[in-house]
Amino acid sequence: MSLHVETAGSGPPLVLLHGWGLHAGVWNETIPALSQHYRCIAIDLPGHGESPVVEGDVYAWAEACRAAAPKGAIWLGWSLGGMIALAAALQAPADIAGLLLVSTTPRFVTAPDWPHAMAPETLSKFAAELKSDWRGTVEDFLVLQTLGAATGRVALRTLRQEVFARGTPEPAGLTAGVRILENIDLRSRLPEIQIPAKVMSGQRDRLTPPDAGKALAAALNGEFELVPRTAHAPFLSAPDVFTEWAQKAPSPLGRGQGEGSGLISLIPAFSRREKGQES
Repeated sequence: MSLHVETAGSGPPLVLLHGWGLHAGVWNETIPALSQHYRCIAIDLPGHGESPVVEGDVYAWAEACRAAAPKGAIWLGWSLGGMIALAAALQAPADIAGLLLVSTTPRFVTAPDWPHAMAPETLSKFAAELKSDWRGTVEDFLVLQTLGAATGRVALRTLRQEVFARGTPEPAGLTAGVRILENIDLRSRLPEIQIPAKVMSGQRDRLTPPDAGKALAAALNGEFELVPRTAHAPFLSAPDVFTEWAQKAPSPLGRGQGEGSGLISLIPAFSRREKGQES
C-alpha cells in the first residue's frame, strides 16, 4: 500500500517528512512560503496521518517513503523524518539531490560515546505508556518538543491543533515509530552519504540537542546552523528564519571545509516581524 502524499507549488521537488506522532499537516504553516520556490511533496509517515502501517525498521520506512517521492528531489526531514531521510540517502543516493535535516540525530538515545541524546529509560517509559495512555503520551511528547523555546506556547498550540486533525493516530504506527527511535544508530554509516546536506538545530532542543546536530553535520561534511531561543521545532518557533534557510538548497560547495567539521554558523532567531510577536 502506498503512503498518503500532498503536493503544492512548482519548481524543484522538495520532499517533506514530519516527526513522530504527527502527520504532513504539521507543515501547513510552512508550505505556503516553500511552495513559492519548490514543488512540495509532504508525506504522511507509515502509520501516521492517512498512511498505512509499514512493518520493519527505519530502512523499511525509508523504502516506503522513496516509493512515494519523485526521484531527484531534495529531502527535508524533521526529527524522525530526518532519520528516515538519512536512511533513504543510504539506500538510493542517486535518487536524492540533497538533504535538509531539522532537529535530526543519527542516534536518538544516549550511549557511552553519545551523550547528546535522550536517556534510554526515558524513551522506554514513553513506549510503555503508549500501551495504557497513547493520547497522554503523545501530548507529553509535544510538550517536550517546545520546552525552552521563546515562542514555545505558540509552537505547542500549533502542534496540538495538528496532532489529531486527521483523526486519532494509529497505535501500531506510534509503537513502530518509537521502536525505530529506540534502536536506530546510523553513526557508522554516515560517511557513506556523499549527498550535499544542511543541518539545523534549535539552541534549546531537549530531544535532539545541538551537539547531536553538530556531530551529524560534521559526519556529513555539511553545513550546520543553530537557531537561538528555539527548541525541537524551529520551523514553528522561527518560521522566517527556517524558510530562508530551507529555500537555499544544500550545495556541494560547502563540503570539505574544516577537515570534515562542517560549516557552522549562528543565525538570528527572529526577523523583525517575529520579534514583535515574542512574548
